[in-house]
Amino acid sequence: MSHVHVIAIITATPGQRAELLAKFNANVPAVHAEDGCISYRAVTDTAGVGPFQTPIGEDTFMVIEEWASLDALMAHAVAPHMKAYGKATKDMIADRKIHVLSPA
Repeated sequence: MSHVHVIAIITATPGQRAELLAKFNANVPAVHAEDGCISYRAVTDTAGVGPFQTPIGEDTFMVIEEWASLDALMAHAVAPHMKAYGKATKDMIADRKIHVLSPA
C-alpha cells in the first residue's frame, strides 16, 4: 500500500491544551525516529486569517502525519513511546478523532 496520511483532531480538557502540546512535542523525536515516519507535527489555528477560516478552537489541535505505509502507521500505534504518551495524557484529552486517508 502507498503512503497514508493521518489527520488527528485532538481536543484537550478545558485549559489543558498547552500542557498536552508540551507532552506531544516531547514525544515527537521518538515518532520521527520510527521506521516509515515521513511527517508528524501538531498545528493550531492561525490568527488573523479572516472570515473564510473555520477555527478548530482554543482547546483543540490537529496532528498531521504522513507514513510510508499502513504497516508503518499500525506499528506506530502500538510503539512503546506511544503507549506511554497515551497513558500520560489520557486524562487531558476530552475528545479525539482520527482520520486515516489515502491519496486520491
